[in-house]
Amino acid sequence: MMIEKHISALLYRYQCVTVPGLGAFLTEIRPAYLDAGTHTFYPPKKLISFNANVKNNDGLLANHIALQEKISYSEAVAAITFAVDRWKLSLNNYDVITLKNLGEIGLNAEGSLVFSPDTPVNYLTEAFGLSAIASPAVKREVFNTTEDVTEEKEVVVFAPERRRSYSYLKYAAVFAVLVAAGGTGFKAYNDNRVATQTLAVQNAVQQKVEQQIQQATFFIDNPLPAAVTLPLKEAVAVKMPYHVVAGAYKSEANADKAMNALVVKGFKARRLKANKFGLFPVLYGSFEHYSEAKQTMREIHTTGDKEAWILVQDL
Repeated sequence: MMIEKHISALLYRYQCVTVPGLGAFLTEIRPAYLDAGTHTFYPPKKLISFNANVKNNDGLLANHIALQEKISYSEAVAAITFAVDRWKLSLNNYDVITLKNLGEIGLNAEGSLVFSPDTPVNYLTEAFGLSAIASPAVKREVFNTTEDVTEEKEVVVFAPERRRSYSYLKYAAVFAVLVAAGGTGFKAYNDNRVATQTLAVQNAVQQKVEQQIQQATFFIDNPLPAAVTLPLKEAVAVKMPYHVVAGAYKSEANADKAMNALVVKGFKARRLKANKFGLFPVLYGSFEHYSEAKQTMREIHTTGDKEAWILVQDL
């Protein structure tokens, strides 16, 4: 059975796919970028990495194989175990395992697993149909500013002109000014008279309205109740589907002890109910965004707990 094809199918939808007994394949979104050296634009993509410290069986891969191959869950777990044993045997012989559309896994001189990603496909579904685009460099023309530019100047010759007498224009201008001043004064007088009459009419109307208001009596046929209760919208709970898992315990008492120890260290830890395998998962905390969960997991790894991993699930 080609286990790697099922791993590839799950990486389109999940950030973490665990292979029990071997490790976990993790994804991280790389935004679109420009390679200035080759003048090539690359679309956003999911980068694949491998963590050999995450080996717990979260059931994701086994359930997917059972559904796709139409076998039982136990048979799917057995198939994964067989494939992992075969891979480990090749690794112990210092052979390199090639997983299609994922990459290569081998051992270094210290005996640790080393993963070299090789993903010709883009696992980011939002980037389907996008490909790399190469654009030629823009060539700009450089102007030579050292050349001497000679410009012929046109000679302008002014010819003398006879002066004419325009004295009658002065009298016409004075007459126009007097007419305009008279029209302006008459308009100001007329506007003032109209405004005075309008104000008098408005005062009379206002007095009449005030008298009617004083004599009026108001009746309300359907009064409102003394207290009106309006329904309040319920607060919308914020979903936190990303969880940093500390471990899963067979004993509920041990799970509670581990949770209390994390609370003492300052984590918002909690214990989940027993899963279908009878284990009680203990969480460091839950987060709304994957970036927050990943940052917390990295900080936990630096403090010493290399087994912490991310669970994506709506609880």
